[in-house]
Amino acid sequence: MSPKQQRGEITVDRLLDAALQVYVTEGERGFTVKAVRERSGVSLGSLYHHFGTMDGLFAALAERWLGRLLVEMVTALQEQEGAREGVRAIVESYLNFLREHPDAALFLHSSDADRRGMQAGRELRDVQEARLSPFTQWAQRHIASGELAPLPVPLLEGLLLGPLVGTARRYLAGYGDIDLDEAVEVLPERIWRSVAA
Repeated sequence: MSPKQQRGEITVDRLLDAALQVYVTEGERGFTVKAVRERSGVSLGSLYHHFGTMDGLFAALAERWLGRLLVEMVTALQEQEGAREGVRAIVESYLNFLREHPDAALFLHSSDADRRGMQAGRELRDVQEARLSPFTQWAQRHIASGELAPLPVPLLEGLLLGPLVGTARRYLAGYGDIDLDEAVEVLPERIWRSVAA
């Protein structure tokens, strides 16, 4: 990698790190060019060069953290033999991500990320497709073996992730009524019952 490419990667990382900090501390309204530029120390020209617009920066931030979450879940999933163990691995990796990366989790579970994700759903899904294909293969394999219910993979995905997203949102809202250790103990078996054949 050339020195110019290295500097470009460092600049992108600084902008993405600053963007996450700004979003978490200032919220959607405070997520401005000025705030990100000031927090990152990067020039306006560099911000626009790398991301085009603030929407481009937001999308890149979502892609970065969603990608990390998916990699962690798929890695945990691939280390398991059975479907039931795979469900537990998905739950544990998702909730561990929440615990280890609370700012990124807050960003990913925000209503703004939801709204933008719905608007660009197909594009976002296409970008993440390579990361999702191991989940699809895992699901198809365990449907064929009779361990998982014979449902379309998107429905299985919804049954697996829906309770996790709901738990994460409630936890991140700060109500104080979600204990992540308890969730790790309870949710795998409950989710398993919804997807088992």
